[in-house]
Amino acid sequence: MIRTQILLDPEQHRTLSEIARRENRSLSNLIREMLDIQIAEQKQQALRAAAAALLSDYQSDHELTAFHALDGEDFHV
Repeated sequence: MIRTQILLDPEQHRTLSEIARRENRSLSNLIREMLDIQIAEQKQQALRAAAAALLSDYQSDHELTAFHALDGEDFHV
C-alpha cells in the first residue's frame, strides 16, 4: 500500500467515522472500499462510452459482423 494524505471537511470526517464505527471497521478501510466502488463505476462508464462510440460502426460496417453466422454453433478445440 502507498500512504496518501487527504483532507476531509469536518462533516465528511464525522460521517465517515460514524459509518466506520457502526460497521466496526477502520476509517481507512471504509475509504478504500468507497474508492474501489467509485473506480469500478468510472471504469464501467468508460466502457459504456467506448461501446456507444463504436455502436454506429458496428451497425453500419458489415465486415465487423461478417461471422455472425457462426453464432450459436458449437466450437470444438
